[in-house]
Amino acid sequence: MNIAPIKTTRDYDRTLRRIEQLMDAKPGTKNGNELDVLTTLVEAYEAKHHVMYPPNPVEAIKFRMDQLGMTRKDLEAMLGGRGRVSEILTKKRGLSLEMIRRLHRELQIPLESLVGTAA
Repeated sequence: MNIAPIKTTRDYDRTLRRIEQLMDAKPGTKNGNELDVLTTLVEAYEAKHHVMYPPNPVEAIKFRMDQLGMTRKDLEAMLGGRGRVSEILTKKRGLSLEMIRRLHRELQIPLESLVGTAA
């Protein structure tokens, strides 16, 4: 087992190929231990180099609407009328704290997604 830190994209790709070869390794074996260590290294590399940011608030709302089969009209009671819904969904108006709370409570949209930047 020759394990080194993942510093480059090439190292990362090589490590992923090795992990693929080890996927059937039994826990506690030499190969199983190597798989555990390599997986930890890949997770650390990805956390540093492949950061995933929460979606834009408007995109989060549109995604949730699509999931629930909702229309713009369905948002009117939560956001304050047709004009306001239109302004929010076209990014001409930001969400107020009360709107964020309502969308989170009623549509279960994560707060992290709703408080991001609207641009």
